[in-house]
Amino acid sequence: MSEVKTEKMGFEAEVSRLLHMMVHSVYSDREIFLRELISNASDACDKLRYEALTKPDLASGEFGIAITADADAKTLTIEDNGIGMDRDDLIANLGTIARSGTANFVDQLTGDSKKDMQLIGQFGVGFYSVFMVADMVHVTTKKAGDEHAWLWSSAGEGSYEIAEATKEAAGTKIVLHMKDDAKEFLERFRLQKIITTYSDHIAVPITLAINGGDKKDDDADEPKVVNEGSAIWTRPKSEITDEQYAEFYRHVGHGFDDPSVTLHYKVEGMQEYTVLLFVPTKQPMDLFDPARKNRVKLYVKRVFITDDSDDLLPGWLRFMRGVVDSQDLPLNVSREMLQNNPTLERMSKAITKRVLSEFEKLAEKDTEKFEAIWGEFGAVIKEGIYEDFERRDAILKIARFKSTGVDGWTSLADYVSRMKDKQSAIYYITGTDAEAVKRSPQLEGFRAKGIEVLLLSDAVDDFWLQMAPDFEGKPFKSITRGASELKDIAGDDKEDESEKAPEGELAKLTALMKEVFGDKIKDVRASDRLTTTAACLVADDSGMDMHMERILKAHNQLGGAISAKILEINPGHAVIRKLAERAGDKGAIDTLADPVLLLLDQAKILEGDELDDTAAFARRLSAAMEKGLA
Repeated sequence: MSEVKTEKMGFEAEVSRLLHMMVHSVYSDREIFLRELISNASDACDKLRYEALTKPDLASGEFGIAITADADAKTLTIEDNGIGMDRDDLIANLGTIARSGTANFVDQLTGDSKKDMQLIGQFGVGFYSVFMVADMVHVTTKKAGDEHAWLWSSAGEGSYEIAEATKEAAGTKIVLHMKDDAKEFLERFRLQKIITTYSDHIAVPITLAINGGDKKDDDADEPKVVNEGSAIWTRPKSEITDEQYAEFYRHVGHGFDDPSVTLHYKVEGMQEYTVLLFVPTKQPMDLFDPARKNRVKLYVKRVFITDDSDDLLPGWLRFMRGVVDSQDLPLNVSREMLQNNPTLERMSKAITKRVLSEFEKLAEKDTEKFEAIWGEFGAVIKEGIYEDFERRDAILKIARFKSTGVDGWTSLADYVSRMKDKQSAIYYITGTDAEAVKRSPQLEGFRAKGIEVLLLSDAVDDFWLQMAPDFEGKPFKSITRGASELKDIAGDDKEDESEKAPEGELAKLTALMKEVFGDKIKDVRASDRLTTTAACLVADDSGMDMHMERILKAHNQLGGAISAKILEINPGHAVIRKLAERAGDKGAIDTLADPVLLLLDQAKILEGDELDDTAAFARRLSAAMEKGLA
């Protein structure tokens, strides 16, 4: 180019600060540069495609983006056959930061033309990310319809040069002379992974070729298309088949199952964005990872931004997979900039509300499908009851539970509809294992009286119950805490009184047991919640639910000893009747101490509690077995 006049120009004063910001702040991952260049190239193709609608002579055939890496020359080339730039465009787009080709192009459109466009990127800001990996950049470009081509060159150090160039077809060719520490971006695997991650659904075919390195010139890596080439979420739902949705779900969700629910819609008005979300059929492997990462991909104008935004959807919807594509967020937004972003916050609230609404509709329209979803993800959704106060009632409305009243799942509304006339509370019992919860002795009296109890065995249940005191005015009440209230609800059965220990004998037994237990037990009382088990433990009315207390103890969150429990005994059980008969005998406290302590040990074992003295328990059990065999 020595015979051609070359102009040397200085960047705008702000550009040096911008370059520093790009490298050290906004763009924390250097690989982003390729996303930006591909985005700009796709943008240029979109512009020419639109221009050619009214100027057919500008049409240049099928659009495409070609990427070529040359390990020997240490160059990476990105070339498109889009609209290209003239001299003024180069100065405006690559010499300043206040303007961009895309922004100016959009400003010229009016009415519905804007909505018809699928423009990508803001060429000015994104372009400068190339200087994270390149120490010299050459841009050769020719604007569609022009005769002249131009070469823009810069090392990113305060100035750039522009000269006339030779180029046959319209479009832009960017050659990056890579830094020594950026050789990884000349490798096929690395480049293909970046393209697949960030630009897979750019609606223009992207080819990749690798030259140099260990290959001979005649053994060059032929260009291969490496992107899917279609942003499926931008297409009308009527044009997308279930199979295409499923294929995209498996791609974006990295799963092998089919989606159980597909949610695809576009929002226009104060905000404009497109949502394509899927509910998996099976739990993702990382569903219960403590990090609780959101795996929905955020795009801006079809350009991938992140799949790790905690603000896009709440943690209790982290099983969702798919994309959200915003037209309002800036393309150069970073993860740090997304935090507390008001635009993203409004989107998140609206999308979350829509997801809950869809779940509610599905629960009414296809109960079986919704209950299958709840079986996989209900434990996660219930996290929202205690951490998302604004949506607590809506989540409780769709929540499903196992109970003693029905087979399968029940809603709280259906539970309430089945409550007894005198029943004022929603009864529940919690535990770590669903089968063990079903066998809990505290359930016996409730089952016998036909009073329904929710069976809660998810780890989250003990926590959301602390934050949701009631459902539609009906309080939640644990059947392992306080009095059972069974007599108040169902009355007192008299037919079995003859089989129960007499009140006088029972009073002597409870007094003896209190003396034997000392401070190990807060109280001993007759139970109306037991029908087949001899004894069980319950918490005091003012105490903490027993299962919750065990959870906190296991995580060293109590700061003190477990509170003393109440031992309830079954007056109709044969063992209790025998003990009651002998409670008034002389020396009964000595002869009955071991059997009484065995009752307490048995009650603790039923609750999954640790025994105070396992050796003493074994001794007492052996003695009882010996007497029984004698």
